[in-house]
Amino acid sequence: MKTQKFDAKKYVQQMALLLDLQLKDEYLDGVVANFETLCAIAELVNSFPLGAQIEAAPIFEP
Repeated sequence: MKTQKFDAKKYVQQMALLLDLQLKDEYLDGVVANFETLCAIAELVNSFPLGAQIEAAPIFEP
């Protein structure tokens, strides 16, 4: 399966259209930068290996 690089600007623009969100041009760069940061954090979390013996907890209790 071929994976594509996440295009934060394209994503933000498409979601703004989908949600009928009037995103001003002056804020676009900041929103895109935040999504790029979120993507980097998500990649770090998703790349953490979990052992086969790990099971999801049915109830979260801190």
